[in-house]
Amino acid sequence: MTETASSSGKIFRFGLFEADAARNTLKRKGVRVKIHDQPFHVLIQLLENADEIVSREQLRQTLWPVGTYVDFEGSLNVILKKLRAAIDDDPDNPRFVETVPRRGYRFIAPVSEIAQAAPSASGSPKDVTNGSTRQPDLSPESATVIHIAPPRPWFRQTAILVAVASLLVLMAGAFLLRSQLSRNHEQKRVMLAILPFENLSNDPNQEYFSDGLTEETITDLGQLSPEHLGVIARTSSMAYKHTNKTVGEIGRELGVDYILEGSVRREGGRARVSAQLIRVSDQTHLWAQNYDRQLNDLLQIQDELGKIIAQQVQINISPQQQIAAARARMIDPEAYDLYLRGRYAWNQRTPAGIKQSIGYFQQATAKDPNFAAAYAGLADAYNIGNIIGVFSPKESLPLAKEAAEKAIQLDSSLAEAHAALGVEKSHFEFDFPQAQKEFLKAIEVNPNSAYAHLFYSNGYLMPVGRVQEAIIENQKALQLDPLSLPINNFMAMTYMFAGEYVKSEQQFHHTIEMDPTFPLAHEYYAALLVATSRYEEAIRENQTAALLGGEDPKAAADKAAAELKSYRTGGAKAYWQRLLRRELQKPASLRSSSDLSALYALVGDDDKAFEWLDRAYDEREGSSITLINVDFYWSNLRSDPRFPAFLRRLGISQ
Repeated sequence: MTETASSSGKIFRFGLFEADAARNTLKRKGVRVKIHDQPFHVLIQLLENADEIVSREQLRQTLWPVGTYVDFEGSLNVILKKLRAAIDDDPDNPRFVETVPRRGYRFIAPVSEIAQAAPSASGSPKDVTNGSTRQPDLSPESATVIHIAPPRPWFRQTAILVAVASLLVLMAGAFLLRSQLSRNHEQKRVMLAILPFENLSNDPNQEYFSDGLTEETITDLGQLSPEHLGVIARTSSMAYKHTNKTVGEIGRELGVDYILEGSVRREGGRARVSAQLIRVSDQTHLWAQNYDRQLNDLLQIQDELGKIIAQQVQINISPQQQIAAARARMIDPEAYDLYLRGRYAWNQRTPAGIKQSIGYFQQATAKDPNFAAAYAGLADAYNIGNIIGVFSPKESLPLAKEAAEKAIQLDSSLAEAHAALGVEKSHFEFDFPQAQKEFLKAIEVNPNSAYAHLFYSNGYLMPVGRVQEAIIENQKALQLDPLSLPINNFMAMTYMFAGEYVKSEQQFHHTIEMDPTFPLAHEYYAALLVATSRYEEAIRENQTAALLGGEDPKAAADKAAAELKSYRTGGAKAYWQRLLRRELQKPASLRSSSDLSALYALVGDDDKAFEWLDRAYDEREGSSITLINVDFYWSNLRSDPRFPAFLRRLGISQ
C-alpha cells in the first residue's frame, strides 16, 4: 500500500461512491466495487488533491519506487483506464477525472471527507458514538431482521461463485499475518516468493499470459529442489499483483528469504521477459536479466530461471531434475498458449470460467496430444466443476479421472495430476487406499504444492479419522499459501472437525479479518457456532453469508423472520424442521441427498436420514458424505448400529 493510501484515515465521498483510504475499499451505494490497488492509489491521490492538477510525475512517484523499471507511459494509461472503468467515468466527457493535456490529471467532482473511526484492538469496527462493536446493517429495512441459511455445504454453490473475486481484497488484510508468518528461523528450507509478472503489453487481454507465466514459474521452481527450496503458492503471490509494497514488507508478510519479480511484454510472435532476484534481508538485487525470445523459445526461460536461482541461493540441481525439466519443456507453443488461457479461466472458479477453461484445455490437448499439463488442467476443471455445481458427480468425476490418468501416463511427475486423481478416488470411487497413494505421490513429486497437502488432509486423513495428521497437513498447506482464503477457511474447519473449537474459532476470526466479504468463512463459522450451541450468533453469521453470496435481501429477510421465530419458539429442532421442509419443496433435480440426510438426522428421523444417506452414496456425493465420521451434522446417527455398517460400505472405519 502506498503512503498516500496508508497515511490517510479518511473516507472520501463523491457522487454515488465512497472510497475508504484506510481499508483500501471503493463502494457504490454501499456495494463494493472491484478495483485493483494501483488504480485505487491513484484515485486516493486525486481525491486528496481535488480541484488541483496531479502531474504524471507525481503519480509515477506514488506508483513505483525509485529505480523501478516499467513502461511508465503505457502502464499509467492502463491504470487510468481501469480507474475510469471502476468509477464509470468517460475520458471524453469526464464527470470525475479530467485529463489536463501535457500536465496530468485533476479530480473535478465535489468531494466530501468524513473521519475514519479508529479500529479496535481486535480489528473489529467500533461505533463512533458509544464504542460498541458495530455489526453490518445487512437488512434492507432493519438490523433486527436477519436470515440464516443452512450451515452446511448445500449453501456453498452460490457462495463459491464470488470466492475468487473476494481474493482481490486480500491486500487489505495481509498485514494481519505478519506476526504469524515471520518464522524463517524455524524453516530448514530457503523460502522464495515469485511475484506476479507485470503485463507491459498495453493490452488487458494479455493478462492471461503474464499470470500464466507467473503460475507456471511457481510450479516449475516448486519442483526444482523441494527438499531445499520452498516456493510460496500462486494465490498468495497473486495477492501482490499491482502492489506498491516494498520487498521488505512482502518478505516479512510471507516469511520468505528471496523474491523474484519481473515483467513480460508480448508483441506479435516475440516476448520480452525481465526478471530480477532480490534478497529480502538487505533488499540486495542479486541478479537481473532480460530475455527477448520468439514465443516458441519462451518455455526455455523458466528452465534458465530455475538454474540461475539455484546458483544464487546455493542449491544443487541433480542431473535427473535437469533432464525432467528439459523434457517438460518440449511442448507445442500454440498448445502452451491455449493452456495458459485455460488456467487463467480456471482460476476464476465461476461456472462460466470453468466451462471456458475446459474448452481451452481440450483445444490444447488436440493441438498437442502429449501435453500432460493440459490434461491435468482438464482434470482440475472437472473436479472444481463438480464442487461448484456446474456438473453432477457422475457427469464430471469420471472425466476428471480419465484426464488425470492420461496426464500421469504422459508425465508421472505432475503433482497436480496425482492430486486430482486422489480427489476422484476419494469423492467418487470411495477408494481411500488409492486416494492416499495418489495424494502422497503428489506430495512426493512436489512438496511445495499447497493443494496436495490440503487435499491429503481433507480427502483422506480427515475422512479416516486421522485428525491430528490432518491438522499438520493443513498447516503445511497454509505455510505454503498463507493468503489463500480457502486454505485458511479449511484450516478452521479442520480444527472444528477435530473438536478443537477454540483454535477453530480463532482461525475463523483470522480468515474473516483477512476478508470480511468472503461468504464461506461466515457460513462455516456459523457451523462451528451451531456445534457449540450458540444459535443466535450462528443466525447472524449465516445472514451475512447468505447476503454476501448474492441472496435477494427482501427474500432473505422474509425467510429470516420465519426461521428466527421457529428457533425462538421451538428451539433448534423446530428450526431444522423448517429448513427440512424448505429443502423438500425444491424440485427433485435441485435437491441434495446428503443435505436431506443431514437435516433428517438433526430433526431425529434416523430412518429417513439413512435412506437419504444411501441415495447420496449411490449419487456419489463424496465431498459431503466422506466426512460423516467427523461432521457434527451426522453426530445423532453415530450410536445407531447402521452407522458403522455404512462406514464399512464407504470404505472407512469408525
